[in-house]
Amino acid sequence: MAVTTRLTWIQEKKLQTEFEGKKLILLYKATVHQFSYENMLKKCQDQGPTVTVIYSGNHILGAYLQELYREKRKTSNFLFIFQGTKMPKYKIAVHDINKLFYWSSEMNINLDKKVMTVDSQIAKVLGLSQNSISFQECEVFRCEDILNERTLQGVTEYREDLLSFVKTYKFIKPYSDLVNQIRILLVGPIGAGKSSFVNSVKSVFRGHVTHQVLVGSNTHGTSEMYRTYSIKDGKNGNTLPFILCDSVGLGEEEEGLCIDDVVPILKGHVPDRYQLHSKQPITPSHANYIHNPLLKDRIHCVAFVLDATSVEYLCHEVVTKIKRIRREVIKCGVVYVALLTNVDRLDLITKDDFMDIYRCMPVKLKLEAVHKKLGFALRDILAVSNYTSEWELDVVKDYLILSVLKQMLWAANDFLEDLPL
Repeated sequence: MAVTTRLTWIQEKKLQTEFEGKKLILLYKATVHQFSYENMLKKCQDQGPTVTVIYSGNHILGAYLQELYREKRKTSNFLFIFQGTKMPKYKIAVHDINKLFYWSSEMNINLDKKVMTVDSQIAKVLGLSQNSISFQECEVFRCEDILNERTLQGVTEYREDLLSFVKTYKFIKPYSDLVNQIRILLVGPIGAGKSSFVNSVKSVFRGHVTHQVLVGSNTHGTSEMYRTYSIKDGKNGNTLPFILCDSVGLGEEEEGLCIDDVVPILKGHVPDRYQLHSKQPITPSHANYIHNPLLKDRIHCVAFVLDATSVEYLCHEVVTKIKRIRREVIKCGVVYVALLTNVDRLDLITKDDFMDIYRCMPVKLKLEAVHKKLGFALRDILAVSNYTSEWELDVVKDYLILSVLKQMLWAANDFLEDLPL
């Protein structure tokens, strides 16, 4: 029978994120391996960084040990305690690691007597009413890198497969003769990450992080023009089979994108670099208005870009605009997805979650929030992590970015397939 921890999923995730983003591997469980210092040391020595967890009634507390479980090895340690959603920590002085379970003036775990004693000052900081408490369970975990060499190799292979897929994607006949690049329109609230997504896609295919498209966080956004970005493969300069179309963000009241501009954009009437005005939509009388757009000029897929960290707090005006735009998109027969950005900034999320992002609990809760607030079907909501402050590419972020591009290409292909011959 497998030995399992008493930690809840949330508690384990909290430990992972607090202590260097490590994965926890259970080595020792006192109720299974006996309350014995010798048995604990046999299981836990030479294991690298470890987390020791003590269960005492309603209290769960313990220590993070950064070095080896070896006698006479000196290291620095952190004590911690779970207090609801918080986890206060207290750094203790360097001492012999074996003394943690034998004797220490700051913290002592006596397995034989099932008693833990801490210094009075530490007890006060951790919010304990007394400095000596009995416990019912003790667990020790090894801390491993979440993405080990084998996992990284697998992610790298997935990334290369996705790169090849996107670069060589071909659309169905007969429309492949009319459309060699599908157009993906990015719409969403100001600051949701539309321009950052363009930069992120450019970065993946250039092979280095680029911030070519201006990104900002002011209340009016930074995109004032309608822009179309044809992405090129950085290695050979070949044009890729998609164009990203960046629009002005949606603001409160009359701020941001004019809703009356959406249909002309969808139908291909709006040229690149057209200066958008929140109160003055484009009309056929404008000098650069495209009067007879071809199929290749139209929008083939719309991505509603939403910030995962704030989607629940969208104001009524912005929600109304998103729903109205979606109705217009449906009337025009264009397929759409919702693109949830900044998932890496969610609480209790670690890098290994990106490998199966739609099973990750924090992300699943956000998907449900988008579904409930905006009405998007869960299957139409994609998750991504943009390059915002990084200067080096990350294979896991690349994997997520390429995965959503693959879904958008498939969605656009569905749009083309549904067109009348």
